[in-house]
Amino acid sequence: MQRNKFLIGGALILAAVVYLIASSTSASAEYFMTVDELNQEGASAVNKSVRLSGAVIGDTIQYDSANLMLTFEVAHVPGDNNEIEAEGGLAAVLHAAVIDPSRSRIKVAYEGVMPDLLRNEAQAIMTGKLGDDGVFHAEELLLKCPTKYEEAVPDQVTSN
Repeated sequence: MQRNKFLIGGALILAAVVYLIASSTSASAEYFMTVDELNQEGASAVNKSVRLSGAVIGDTIQYDSANLMLTFEVAHVPGDNNEIEAEGGLAAVLHAAVIDPSRSRIKVAYEGVMPDLLRNEAQAIMTGKLGDDGVFHAEELLLKCPTKYEEAVPDQVTSN
C-alpha cells in the first residue's frame, strides 16, 4: 500500500515536470515574421500583435531623449536559418540587407530607453503592432549584434 502511494506520487511529479518542459519549449519557439511577410499581409496586419525581425539600418536611427522616442528602419532578412547559413551566416546576411537599397524596409517606433546594442547591421527582433500609418510600433525590442560577438571570440587552438 505504502509503495503504491510512492509510485503514484512519483508518476504525478514526473508528469508535472514533462508538462512544464513541453509548455516552456513551445512558448519559447515563437515564430516571428520577416519584413516581406508583414508587407505582404498589408492592411490585414494592421493592429495585430506580431513579432518582427529585420536588420537595423544605422543611418535611420533617431532618438529623442527628452520624450524617450526612438525611430529607425529595418530591412528584410530571411527567416529561415538554413537560408541564412547558405548566405554566409547572420553577420553576412545582416550586412547584405543593410547595403541593398532594393530590400523592403519598414519604419519602427519604440518608446523607451535606447538600447546599447542598437547600431547599424544589428538584428532587431520586435514585438508590437503595425499602425495605420505603416509604422511598426514596437512594445518589446531585442537586439543581436553578431559582429560584436564574433570579434570577442578568440581563435580556437587545436592540439593533436
